[in-house]
Amino acid sequence: MSRQFIDLSIYLENDVITDPPFMRPEITYQTHAETVPEANHFFPGVAADEFPGGHGFAAAETVKLTTHNGTHLDAPWHFHPTMNNGERAITIDEVPLDWCFRPGVKLDFRHFENGYVVTAADVEAELKRIGYELQPMDIVLINTAAGSAVGDPDFCNIGCGMGYEATMYLLERGVRVTGTDAWSWDAPFSHTAKRVAETGDNSLIWEGHKAGRDIGYCHLEKLHNLEALPAFGYTVSCFPHKVRGGSAGWTRAVAIIDN
Repeated sequence: MSRQFIDLSIYLENDVITDPPFMRPEITYQTHAETVPEANHFFPGVAADEFPGGHGFAAAETVKLTTHNGTHLDAPWHFHPTMNNGERAITIDEVPLDWCFRPGVKLDFRHFENGYVVTAADVEAELKRIGYELQPMDIVLINTAAGSAVGDPDFCNIGCGMGYEATMYLLERGVRVTGTDAWSWDAPFSHTAKRVAETGDNSLIWEGHKAGRDIGYCHLEKLHNLEALPAFGYTVSCFPHKVRGGSAGWTRAVAIIDN
């Protein structure tokens, strides 16, 4: 049996816009020679050309991040202080690992316009189209127009989003991890803000996220390469970094296909 790995993660990098200005990552790179002062803490007086290989000590990076930079898994704590109608919401270090290695299913919503809010009927129709019946604990991935827009300066405003009823449709069937290749599980804020201004309905803000108040769940954001996946027939691995008390954790999300 052969095994294929499909990378579903974006890069953490300085120059490609995948976040709004106030939360972009900052990575400072050091060459092997530039870390000699740090190495001299342990090996006083050794010059760059005196280390094995003659090029200094070690390449290194210093990184300034939020837990929501890059491809990451959001914990229920990110959405609201409580979940399951009153329980304390779990943080990322408390997310069961069993949730994070499960069969995947992809819903293709690339045809929806930017800012469109996906409904339960849309989810049901797509499942019927691909001929799949959701199983408890499936990891459901949403392929949006944002998937091909990484690097676009307007990335954060691209793609559709999952509404409350669409999210609850999944959660009520036992799904506990979902994901999107867009900046957010919900429709982009720029579009939601217009609807709130027009209707005065603040419940539209983060409606997909806030479904976690009723049934606790996690979702992946800023996935990539979902276009390479079949609709189903693979396993998704998305174990998050163990940030104590954190609202999210970075993950190298991968789809695994056994042939």
